[in-house]
Amino acid sequence: MSRSKTTLFELRSGAIDAVHLVVKTPDFAALAEALQQRFDAAPEFFSGEAVAIDLRRLADDATLPLDELAALLRRFKMRPFGVVAQAAQQTWAGASDLPLLDSRDVGRDPRKPAESAEAAEAATAPATTAADVAPGAEPQAAAQPSVPGATPAQEPAPATLPTVLIDRPLRSGQRIYSPGDLIVQGVVSHGAEVMAEGHVHIYGALRGRALAGARGNTAARIFCTSFEPELVAIAGIYRTAEQDFPAGVRGKPTTVRLQGEQLLIEPLALK
Repeated sequence: MSRSKTTLFELRSGAIDAVHLVVKTPDFAALAEALQQRFDAAPEFFSGEAVAIDLRRLADDATLPLDELAALLRRFKMRPFGVVAQAAQQTWAGASDLPLLDSRDVGRDPRKPAESAEAAEAATAPATTAADVAPGAEPQAAAQPSVPGATPAQEPAPATLPTVLIDRPLRSGQRIYSPGDLIVQGVVSHGAEVMAEGHVHIYGALRGRALAGARGNTAARIFCTSFEPELVAIAGIYRTAEQDFPAGVRGKPTTVRLQGEQLLIEPLALK
C-alpha cells in the first residue's frame, strides 16, 4: 500500500465561530429554568445553532452536570459540541461526553469585562514619569541609538483587514461574514444574518440578525438606517426582539455599542 499523501482528504487545524453559552451559575435547576424562559420567548431563534458551553465564569471549585445541560440544549434544538473551561475546571469538565475546546481569549480572565482596544493599548504602553520631561516641555519619544551609515528603520504598516461590501438585499437564510468591517447596501431580511469582526454598517432596514465584534472586539459597533432587528450582538453580548428596545429607535436610524457588559442602543444622528 502506498504511503504517498492522499488526495482524498486533509486533516487541518482550524477555527470555528459558534455561539457560546456562558454559564454564570452552578445551580443547574436555576439555569434550566432561565434557559426555558428564554427559549419559550423565541423557540426557533437558535434552532440548529452549534453551541460551546463556556464554564470560565464559574468559580474554580464549582461543578455542573454537563451531560444534563447538553441534553437540555438538544431539547431546545441546539447542537452542543464542546466545553471551554479554565485549567482548574478541566478535570471534572473533561469527564463529560463533550470534548474540551481551546478558546482564542484564553489570555485574559473571562470573569472580568473585556477591555476595549484603546484601554488595552494604554495599559501596556510604557509610562512617562515627571522626571522624564523637563518643565514646560512636551513629552518626546525615546531616542534611538545612532549607527553611522544606517538608514532609519521603517515602521511596519499596520495590518488592515478587508471590508466586505454587499450591494444587494439579503434574503431569509442568507449569512454573510467579514473578517473586517461589513457594509450592506440594502435590506437585511427576517431570517438573514450579517456578522463581522469589526463594525457592521447597514444602509437599509435591519430586520434579521446583526453581530459585530465577532471575535471579541468590544469597540465594534452596529449602524443601520432602519432598526427592526431580530437580534443584535457585539462581542457575544446580544439582545433580541423579544426584549423591549428603547423608545424612539424602532424603524429609525440607530447605532448599537457596548458599554461594559450592556448593549447601548441609541438614535443615530444623521447630520
